Amino acid sequence: MELFSGLLSALGLSGAAGLNAYIPLLIVGALDHFGFMHLGAPFDIISNPYFMVLVGLLGVLDFVGDKIPGVDHALHVAGTVINTGAGAVLAASQMGVADVPPAVSAVLGLLVAGGVHATRSALRPVSTATTAGLGNPVISAAEDAGSLTLSVLAVFAPLLAVLGLAGFGVLAFKLYNRVRPRRQRI
Repeated sequence: MELFSGLLSALGLSGAAGLNAYIPLLIVGALDHFGFMHLGAPFDIISNPYFMVLVGLLGVLDFVGDKIPGVDHALHVAGTVINTGAGAVLAASQMGVADVPPAVSAVLGLLVAGGVHATRSALRPVSTATTAGLGNPVISAAEDAGSLTLSVLAVFAPLLAVLGLAGFGVLAFKLYNRVRPRRQRI
């Protein structure tokens, strides 16, 4: 059962990192720091107060910058490395308890976070184009709320987090099909 719970938690946290790398890192770090969770070495660095302050400052800059058209694009480009890396680290930190090699869980986290990040990066230009950038702050706030929700669920109700992640995938697929240019029939 521990393997299943660890797998679900790893998937949920890496999906949350795909939306916003900083929120799940801060949540996991705070939970470990205050004794509600135990992270083994080397992942216990996440709960180091200096690391948490750095992640918090970067998170604030990302939170503000992601609401500004143009700046959000630059952050999404950087997020290709940051978000996927955070997803890999978070997944590996959760799967270590279940005797799954950290490299295997890191690859899983990288793929999930990368997929979620790629989806959000692909959909954001549609928002920018259709709302002249005015919808970006709303979309960004929804992504941040989704990351927060997925992070909390991944720790306390991992099955719900994975179901939420699947729901995100279905919603993204429907949105993509709705805005995708229709091919002309000849």
